[in-house]
Amino acid sequence: MLNVGQIEEGFVLDHIDAGKSLKIYHDLKLDKLDCTVAIIKNAKSNKMGKKDILKVECDINILDLDILGFIDHKITVNVIKDGELVEKKKLHLPKEIKNVIKCKNPRCITSIEQELTHIFVLADKEKELYRCKYCEEAYTGK
Repeated sequence: MLNVGQIEEGFVLDHIDAGKSLKIYHDLKLDKLDCTVAIIKNAKSNKMGKKDILKVECDINILDLDILGFIDHKITVNVIKDGELVEKKKLHLPKEIKNVIKCKNPRCITSIEQELTHIFVLADKEKELYRCKYCEEAYTGK
């Protein structure tokens, strides 16, 4: 039996698709922080069959909900303070994301002007489709 202790302050990311926790770990840049992180892969789930869970003990304000919503807006964010669950945050697809993905269009201004911010705007919520702000190149994360 695996035993992962409770955290005093931080967040627990639950309902992550099985096998995707390490990608989220890197996308949120948790590897750059000096905090305790527990990655639980392939945990049993009645709802999903298998799921991943991330437990992070650090200031909740470091969590970028837009990046997380872009990665997978079905993830549950549980906020922990003083060892207790104080809030469950629902994620949504962000209207705009900056410097999360890069435009793949070789003619886009972002491939020439390296210092430009890579901005993608939500173009179709149903299809979860984003478009580059500069060249309109389409991107779906799915």
